[in-house]
Amino acid sequence: MTERLEGSAVLRCSGCGAVLQTEDPAKAGYIPKLKEEGAQICRRCFRIKNYNEVSSAAVDQDEFLRMLAQIGERKALVIHIVDLFDFQGSVITGLQRFVGNNPVILAVNKIDLLPKVTNWNKLRNWVQQQAKELGIKTEEIVLCSAKKNLGFDRLLQEVADRRGDRDVYVVGATNVGKSTLINRLITDYSDLDEELTTSRYPGTTLDMVNIPLDDGHFIVDTPGIVYPSRYTELVTSGDLVKIMPEKPLKPTVYQLDEGQTLFIGGLARFDFIEGAHQSFTFYTSGSLRLHRTKLGRADELYENHLGELLSPPSREDAEDLPEWTRHEFRVPKGGAQDLFISGLGWIKANGQTGAKVAVHAPKGVKVIMRSALV
Repeated sequence: MTERLEGSAVLRCSGCGAVLQTEDPAKAGYIPKLKEEGAQICRRCFRIKNYNEVSSAAVDQDEFLRMLAQIGERKALVIHIVDLFDFQGSVITGLQRFVGNNPVILAVNKIDLLPKVTNWNKLRNWVQQQAKELGIKTEEIVLCSAKKNLGFDRLLQEVADRRGDRDVYVVGATNVGKSTLINRLITDYSDLDEELTTSRYPGTTLDMVNIPLDDGHFIVDTPGIVYPSRYTELVTSGDLVKIMPEKPLKPTVYQLDEGQTLFIGGLARFDFIEGAHQSFTFYTSGSLRLHRTKLGRADELYENHLGELLSPPSREDAEDLPEWTRHEFRVPKGGAQDLFISGLGWIKANGQTGAKVAVHAPKGVKVIMRSALV
């Protein structure tokens, strides 16, 4: 049952106003069981009210963009949270034209996943350059880790310094750590003895949770945008935990000759087509097995061993994924480059001698070449 009707009226959450539904816990308005009558609140509002925590709902891209357009009409401080592991896949590239002149803080989450030897100044410069290339204007960039509570004090200070009399809107894609950030904001700013308010934007079916602050303003939890171009949106929940790293990445270096292929489980394939003997470094979850073979045997290996030697996914789950598309790149000589696969990680090419390479991934998954992150 997607939604519940009582006569001609749709039953809505008395906290956030979302249409109540019992099918999808990831969508707004989810409630495990509906009562026949009386006020009732969705699971997300129940958690805010009783446990001081919030879990984010998800919406498709069109619905999310309609919501963003409303923010531009309001006095807001926008926190745009992105996943460093999936930077190009999780960033909202069109954000600026929707939020108008409202200030934006870019919170770059999951820095704890990078190797401990990472140069943080270089990382910050890399983020600034990537944001500039993507047309993202920010008041400040904050590197942080929701899981390890790194950088959050600085983020909270930026919010305090820039908020003034504005509401705080938190926007981001799914699985970027938005809920953890909001929970921290609730702890520092909100008095949850108050009831949740029903304050939705007019003219839209998108429902958000407005969390009251002590000064009469709100933290606004916006649903997470779903980007089908991210691998994380395509795999099963069981495989999702395998492709999303929980521990710092341990780069795997391969010395390859042209005519060699490396499979990332059964999820993607990297071909070294042409170039001098050189190294390629794989930055993927430690739960994923890498398998090397000859380019000429790659198709046969995939056909015969998908779901076994090459897993995840299982052969059955692979049938639900789009067919693979081949992306060919010419890595220029001089300067390291990443072959980035959204939601899955990246392959660093050292760029010392140049190379012709190809990446195979399901159709629609974002695959790009970028300047090296590490």
